[in-house]
Amino acid sequence: MTHLTPEAPARAATPGPRSPGGTGRDPRAALRRAAVPLGVLGGVAAAFAYVGSVDPNTPGHYPACPLLYYTGVYCPGCGGLRGAYALVHGHVRAALGCNAVAVAGYAVLAVVWVLWVVRAVRGKPFEPNVRPAWRWAIGALVLAFTVVRNLPFGAALAP
Repeated sequence: MTHLTPEAPARAATPGPRSPGGTGRDPRAALRRAAVPLGVLGGVAAAFAYVGSVDPNTPGHYPACPLLYYTGVYCPGCGGLRGAYALVHGHVRAALGCNAVAVAGYAVLAVVWVLWVVRAVRGKPFEPNVRPAWRWAIGALVLAFTVVRNLPFGAALAP
């Protein structure tokens, strides 16, 4: 029976396959770790490509917002598809005019995705932690946006 003593150090773990640059990172393993974020990117890209090819400004292509249809009140998402369509075609100002909160959300989610893929490639876990105060602030901002865009003086925020 053998046991470890201070005189007999434990064997060091053997590193995995090395890349040609000698960094000790396997590019295939990094690609495997990035598979889920890349899959999400593919899904989002497909959705934006569809919205970019099927104009939401033309009636009949997308279902109507139920809240707008039954009450005449714009929800926080109203204009989001038109904003995505304008963004795909490079019209940032028009996209902001359709739904500024949705366009800001697209930008925030793009940044979060980049952080996710970088951490995945590096082999680190991605655990976004949004503090409750931030959640409340974002909720209050979306609520204020929804109320103001439905008032006469906030007509510029309506789609």
